Amino acid sequence: MAETTRRGSREGRRWPAHLLLTVGAVVTVFPLLWEVLTSLKSFGESTRVPPTILPRHWDWSNYATVFSSIPFAHEFVNTLLMTLLRTAAQLLLCSMAAYAFARIRFPGRGPIFLAFLAVLMVPGELFLLPQYQIMQDLGWLNSLQALVVPGMFSAFGTFLLRQFFMGLPVELEEAARLDGANPFTVYWRVALPLARPGLLALGILTFLWSWNDLMWPLVVNTDPAQMPLSAGLASLQGSHLTDYPVLMAGSLLATLPVIVVFVAMQRHFIQGIAFSGMKG
Repeated sequence: MAETTRRGSREGRRWPAHLLLTVGAVVTVFPLLWEVLTSLKSFGESTRVPPTILPRHWDWSNYATVFSSIPFAHEFVNTLLMTLLRTAAQLLLCSMAAYAFARIRFPGRGPIFLAFLAVLMVPGELFLLPQYQIMQDLGWLNSLQALVVPGMFSAFGTFLLRQFFMGLPVELEEAARLDGANPFTVYWRVALPLARPGLLALGILTFLWSWNDLMWPLVVNTDPAQMPLSAGLASLQGSHLTDYPVLMAGSLLATLPVIVVFVAMQRHFIQGIAFSGMKG
């Protein structure tokens, strides 16, 4: 009886936290729900004041209009290739740099790592003009490599994985060295498999960032056939008139792969982020 009373008392003290979390969840999900409902409205209903919540006539033709308004299939493939290549390159390059900063002693390691961290303080917009000039000089404008190459490395990814590598037991690497393994073998055969949660976390973050990247693709690619979905959907927004149901339908189609990836990998993502901060 006393145990039941204590349990009820604890539950009673938790209701403010539950209420706060419920409100936060509703606020977070509402934009996605509004996007779905708007994609099924007519243009007139989407611009009505005061706005209507549920569509009077569920208009599924907006999804077909997306495919006739922009080269959706080409842009989807461009987005997928850009995202996968960026993610794979960052996992390889950032993990190599992170392991070097975490485990290999070399002259200037501290100052060089501080220089990497300083890059995180610089707004990404400052790199647009220099990167555009480089792409122009290389003749890479309106190409896939212009989308991929500038996003192949990340100072944040290096920092994240360095924190993870520093939390791994040193004894395993020392045992591998005693068996004659060189630094690259220790990195590839010992440290990298143990860093799987951190790699998954960085992979998900890079996937989300690359899939939603808008500014750089708009700058470097003007050909609709070479654009990713983010830039292609931006072209649906007119200067004077925007077909909001079609825009919301395209946005929802472009968002679904990201939602699926995050739902499938969220446990690994949270685990990787938590472990990466265990040791500084």
